[in-house]
Amino acid sequence: MIEYLKGTLADLTPALAVVECHGVGYGVNISVNTFSAIQGKQEVKLWITESIREDAYQLWGFSTRTERELFLLLNSVSGIGAATSRVILSSMTVSELASFISEGNDKMLKSVKGIGPKAAQRIIVELRDKIGSLGIDVSNRQVVSSPIVNKEIMDEAIAALSMLGFSPAPAHKAVQKILTDEPEAPVERVIKLALKML
Repeated sequence: MIEYLKGTLADLTPALAVVECHGVGYGVNISVNTFSAIQGKQEVKLWITESIREDAYQLWGFSTRTERELFLLLNSVSGIGAATSRVILSSMTVSELASFISEGNDKMLKSVKGIGPKAAQRIIVELRDKIGSLGIDVSNRQVVSSPIVNKEIMDEAIAALSMLGFSPAPAHKAVQKILTDEPEAPVERVIKLALKML
């Protein structure tokens, strides 16, 4: 079992990081939160969980142990798979998610693509008591800024949304609207807002 990967960040998109360790490049699926945390770094350490199926072997990486624990908790909920867990963790920060679950705020959970009323309720019922043990500071709700020009932000956001399974046309439309409303928005925020619109 791989606990973490520590090495050179060889390539990075909002959905995938390639970490080179002793000459081997590991493709690691990441959330937008982890992308924000490691963007611009040369050396990174990602906490890993593995997903092994007959047709696929995937690595999921997180900049903090806490985000990994939340991912694993989300995965333990019936009907919530790894891809949906990543979309949830890309739509809001770790502290926001913990806060919404603790408060029983199913409205915010339902704003995430792929999460209907029943799934939102299941997440709250099954995880509410477990969230407290992670010791997450639910008061820390920040938006990370990043100095990127709009064209780059648009291209990167659309590419990330495509990797998360959205069609390019609606993704382009959503990103364009967000950047029209918030021209200075960093790519992480654009993706998070687009995930709520699509």
